[in-house]
Amino acid sequence: MIVQKYLLVTLLGLASMAVNAQGFDRITGEPFASRSEVIASHGMAATSQPLATQVALDILKAGGSAVDAAIAANATLGLMEPVSNGIGGDLFAIVWDAEKKELVGLNASGRSPKSLTLAYFKERGLDKIPPLGPLPVSVPGAVDGWAELHKRYGKLPMTTVLQPAIGYAREGFPVSELIAYYWGLNARHLSKFPGFNETFTINGHAPVKGEMFRNPRLADTLETIAKEGRDAFYKGDIARKIDAYMAENGGFLSYEDLASHTSEWVTPVSTNYRGYDVFELPPNGQGIAALQILNILEGFDIRAMGFGSAQYVHTLVEAKKLAYEDRAHFYADMDFVDVPVEWLISKEYANERRKLIDPHKAAKSYAHGDAPIEEGDTIYMTVADKDGNMVSLIQSNYRGMGSGMTPGNLGFILQDRGELFSLTEGHANVYEPGKRPFHTIIPAFVMKDGKPLMSFGVMGGAMQPQGHAQIIVNMVDFNMNLQEAGDAARVRHGGSSQPTDEMMVDGGEVLLENGFSKETRDELQKMGHKLGPSDGSFGGYQAIYRDSVQGVYYGASESRKDGQAAGY
Repeated sequence: MIVQKYLLVTLLGLASMAVNAQGFDRITGEPFASRSEVIASHGMAATSQPLATQVALDILKAGGSAVDAAIAANATLGLMEPVSNGIGGDLFAIVWDAEKKELVGLNASGRSPKSLTLAYFKERGLDKIPPLGPLPVSVPGAVDGWAELHKRYGKLPMTTVLQPAIGYAREGFPVSELIAYYWGLNARHLSKFPGFNETFTINGHAPVKGEMFRNPRLADTLETIAKEGRDAFYKGDIARKIDAYMAENGGFLSYEDLASHTSEWVTPVSTNYRGYDVFELPPNGQGIAALQILNILEGFDIRAMGFGSAQYVHTLVEAKKLAYEDRAHFYADMDFVDVPVEWLISKEYANERRKLIDPHKAAKSYAHGDAPIEEGDTIYMTVADKDGNMVSLIQSNYRGMGSGMTPGNLGFILQDRGELFSLTEGHANVYEPGKRPFHTIIPAFVMKDGKPLMSFGVMGGAMQPQGHAQIIVNMVDFNMNLQEAGDAARVRHGGSSQPTDEMMVDGGEVLLENGFSKETRDELQKMGHKLGPSDGSFGGYQAIYRDSVQGVYYGASESRKDGQAAGY
């Protein structure tokens, strides 16, 4: 079960600390634990950049709600971590409303241009939508997502909520280490696009670690949004500037596409894993893949296998393979196709699929189920306030900084999420005008006995459902605490965030993060698994856990990124 590990300072505890001081295990005795959880009673924020976390706390202390703080932090991250997110991208959120005692979801993803057709790609002999340039650009939904969240749950005016990001954009901020690394990589292939260098470089070079960076263009845009509202972005001068820029550079995204955009409030869907209700959002996102994986795993004695064992890794990978075949076949915009969500996440279906797993041998391929009738960059963040409200929010441009298309003097890049459409006629996710593409970014939430327990997420393209499942298993089956569950070495199968590419070719490739033993690796190879390198993206994790008995929050952040969890 999910537990919190409390250390009593006894002679045994002092002995453990003495061992730790000599360079052995942490005082918890677990090699995967890098640091303690953060614990606070009034509010908690966990984001992928410490300054953004502090912004969230400042908003909470000023009387803002969890949603106010989340929007403020998201806007700050769009400035400080443009390699992963920004107002040119999309947003999804799950919110626990403490007053109404209900869990609600928001799908703030944008749609494809109405003037771009499948025939356009076919006439040019394209079998995939290009990752960069004007063709993969879809309507950016984040700003409308902010507006919808704020309208329901905001307490402070947007001028106050967005002021920290505006201030940092004008005054500058020091770029942190991992963000600087990815900024440099992105700049190498995006500098050819109009507007990029003027906005995202300093005299032609990407900012390095510790260098001050300013984005006065983004400050102006955020100030306009704060004063004039979301319509300034979708129906005002900002929309007109995007329209003109796209038309000038061979794009299809138009003023009409922006003006007609709407977000959608949705009901999160769930499965129960050993007594814990795990919630995800329904497609066009990939969240239900995590639920499918958990349903399959529930039929195995995962605890007895042991964390890090070859048997556990094998079972996890095979469950993932089964779920992702369905992901590639079924998941799409539910306004265009009938996705059998209830069937896919049912225990009965999991029981059928589980029988296909050979406990001793890796499968080279699985077929997707028969219905009865990866490299993306993202930010995940979570905030909780003194009233018990919790927000699980994820936001992204896709493929790092996005399409490279940097309109006018607006200070942001447009996303390239449209790359994830299929160009195969008859596919559920085939490109169509005005359609939302398959989406990789997914927030998650856990309830226990009808009470909110945990908001969490794991960033990183196709890694996300795999990461969600591993966090839950680490806590429920392996008794890890909130921070340990994120620190523990992860498994990733496949590696592409393209839904069609995630279908297995000769069994796919298993990537094991450093921390798995040679014995486990050797056993997996004997089972027929092909092992890949230990580098690459294994996600980025943030989480908040609610202890309703003590009335406190626990916070955890990702040791693989620049993040911070903090409370007050």
